[in-house]
Amino acid sequence: MKNWTSAESEKTVEQTPLAKVHGGRGEYVHNYHDCYQEEQLIYQHLLHLVQMESPDQMIERFRSLFIERANYPEPEIIPILDKITASKTASEDFKFFLNRCCHILINRWYIQPQLHYAIIDLIKLFDTPPSRLTGNSFRLREIRRLRELLHIFTESDQYIILRRFIQLVNPTYKSNNRAYKQPLVNLIRRYPYLYEHCLISEDSTFEQQETVRSFQVQVQKKFEIDLSRYVTYKVRSVQISQKYSEFEAHRILQPVNNPTLLSDRDLYSTLKQFIGKSEGNCTYQEKAQQFLKYSSQTTKFHDFKDDLYDYLISSVDGHYGKGLFNQRLYNHLQNTLPDANDLIPNDFLLVRTCSQLLNFLVVNSQASPQHSTFLDLISNQGSLPTIGLLMKVVLICRKVKPYLEKRFAILFNHYETATTDGIDWLVGTLEQLNIAMSIHFGDIDLSFFKRFC
Repeated sequence: MKNWTSAESEKTVEQTPLAKVHGGRGEYVHNYHDCYQEEQLIYQHLLHLVQMESPDQMIERFRSLFIERANYPEPEIIPILDKITASKTASEDFKFFLNRCCHILINRWYIQPQLHYAIIDLIKLFDTPPSRLTGNSFRLREIRRLRELLHIFTESDQYIILRRFIQLVNPTYKSNNRAYKQPLVNLIRRYPYLYEHCLISEDSTFEQQETVRSFQVQVQKKFEIDLSRYVTYKVRSVQISQKYSEFEAHRILQPVNNPTLLSDRDLYSTLKQFIGKSEGNCTYQEKAQQFLKYSSQTTKFHDFKDDLYDYLISSVDGHYGKGLFNQRLYNHLQNTLPDANDLIPNDFLLVRTCSQLLNFLVVNSQASPQHSTFLDLISNQGSLPTIGLLMKVVLICRKVKPYLEKRFAILFNHYETATTDGIDWLVGTLEQLNIAMSIHFGDIDLSFFKRFC
């Protein structure tokens, strides 16, 4: 079996499905369970073949080995798989092993866009029922055990993430039409800030993470370019319409599509909110800098929390805030790290305070995705001021940006099977957040739009 392994594949297979990243790139802590060697042999086998055979051949191999457990071209591989499925820990470990096998193929095909169809076909293999078992089936017990483990896999987080991955590489996805009734998960491609939390799991190898992050960079860059082009087009349209007839204006300007799912009116409001002076005479960025400068003189954490409260409530609708929200926000801050009240504020306290604040404002955890406060905010003051409130938190503590992304990933996961027509509020919020994140943390330059705010 040494001929299955190249120098490249040996480097890759060190990253097992149970490997945990420890420290920087290339450092892994392995779980050397009783089938570690057998798993490595199959990894090496697949790594070698995926470089030699066509995607269609590899998908047929995958079906024969993992779905049917029959008619595999190299029969010596079957007993190796049987030992893995017979392991005492297979019920827990097999999903990681099979996920890694899938990604060996996906990582190879992803770098060639013309092969993306094969990624979809591979993942959809698990939707295809295997051949019916008969009493004459050879090694009936092993086949049944494999199918039990396949069922566990299709109920796992690893498989859910694979299913989401289809939306990234599917060229026929219909995510540019907000009115189109579809599951929310179909829109995941639109929101690169969710990728790290919806498409990467704790057992993901370095290659899997790099594949997702590469796609994330591409999608983010394209969105920013498309948004900049569209805003430029709309501004020029206004300017040209003042000088020319509608017919001549259309002839002069090449139409550009709106890259968001927002109407032109809502897009304008969103840009105005996050580019213009929404905080009195300040932008969100300017207000955050003022707060950081002022609070740097504060000597007690208790006083810092009071200042933070004042900074935040300026973004809350006055009538709504005077109901219950402002008091709840104040109580939350007072109950945050009370033992540190007499300490000098520092970076650790800022990060902890802001992360707990995002729990309170958006959603607490995946295990308990309760988000009544967030719904209440949107219902009573609208999504733009609510996202503005969240931006104010992140702009004074950029280290919690991934934490905010995680909060929205939890919401996305919670609603991913719901159809978009029933959660239009969430789709609009995700779209507006995408713009706000791009303006404050991306490379897009829309400074020319300020004169229209």
